[in-house]
Amino acid sequence: MTTHEILLAAKAAKPALAAATTDRKNAALLHMADALVAHTDAILTENAADLEAAKGSINEVMLDRLRLDAGRIAGMAEGMRQVAALPDPVGKSLGTHTRPNGLVIEKVAVPMGVIAIIYESRPNVTSDAAALALKAGSSCVLRCGKEAHRSARAIVDALRTGLIRAGLPESAVSLVEDTTHASAEELMTARGLVDLLIPRGGANLIRRCVDNATVPVLETGTGICHIYVDKDADFGMALDILENAKCSRPSVCNAAEVCLVHRDIAHAFLPLFRKRLAEDRAAAGKQPVELRLDPEAAKIVPGVAAGSADFDTEFLGYTMAVGIVSGVEEAVAHIAAHSTGHSEAIVTANEETAERFVTGVDSAAVYVNASTRFTDGGEFGLGCEMGISTQKLHARGPLGLGELCTFKYVIRGNGQVR
Repeated sequence: MTTHEILLAAKAAKPALAAATTDRKNAALLHMADALVAHTDAILTENAADLEAAKGSINEVMLDRLRLDAGRIAGMAEGMRQVAALPDPVGKSLGTHTRPNGLVIEKVAVPMGVIAIIYESRPNVTSDAAALALKAGSSCVLRCGKEAHRSARAIVDALRTGLIRAGLPESAVSLVEDTTHASAEELMTARGLVDLLIPRGGANLIRRCVDNATVPVLETGTGICHIYVDKDADFGMALDILENAKCSRPSVCNAAEVCLVHRDIAHAFLPLFRKRLAEDRAAAGKQPVELRLDPEAAKIVPGVAAGSADFDTEFLGYTMAVGIVSGVEEAVAHIAAHSTGHSEAIVTANEETAERFVTGVDSAAVYVNASTRFTDGGEFGLGCEMGISTQKLHARGPLGLGELCTFKYVIRGNGQVR
């Protein structure tokens, strides 16, 4: 099918999805989860072909994002089951009041309609997006990068068998067959067919959608995430948080890219930091973190001199920019100048300093004494998420079910005229 034909089919599915009961949608999600697991071998076969084709064109970290195994597929299915267990956002009353003339005005959550998602080489986004859109009463049109297209096709084929078993239209979940830029441009400009476009990927993809789309765009953000180690920080806690935030999965948007250290503790802390993230990891046979050091930090520990762009780079790998600041105010100012508004953290035992950080930092998620890696729909108790929004209108942070709905006003009267 052409992209236009896929969009027409998705639009035709809107009434059935909007009218679907909670039980019907939940049954579909459970069938879809079971189908994912049942199709594990077929999905892994296609994923192996994607991985083989991508070798040499993307790095090892990005290959890890593309790679599936039975455990990851089981996790994708479990994410769908978790969405089935969440409250249905459709039809929820968002507020009601009665006017002096007797009109009862209620704000009610309703489906978006057709949600298009453009994403790159992360096959799990396929099932996450399908589950959230379906539970929110919308059809979804998926357009993945060419590196993951075989995997996504196999996943969508499995999901559609679950939809059919539940008696819902299979066009509720569709994958665009064209992986050229033309199909992405078509989704961006499909006025009247796409009700909401969500780009999920790198900075270039997101900027292209924001700059060129004529349909509504919900902007998900890149993650230049900061961790500020205050002079009152517990060093052991700070090292644990930094290693987790940088190394547990460096290819994701909630991984930390910048470490800021208070000047008063820099000489004591930075050698421990370098030992933990570089020397100890190398000795254990793990990938060490390359530190890109500002001039002051470079006088304390060896590393690579930070370039002009290093504090504005989402490395998505084992590289981290390191800077020295005079205190929380300078840390907040640095974050304001360089952050993408995703997730930032402070490590400190001083509650007053922590509160100044929380108040001063204008990002979607602000942490005190915890890793930035928790910025995730599942970790926030929202089920799987569509992405992390760094904008301020409509939705911010993990995009869960509520953020995938719009609303309408229902007004009840008894003959009132104006």
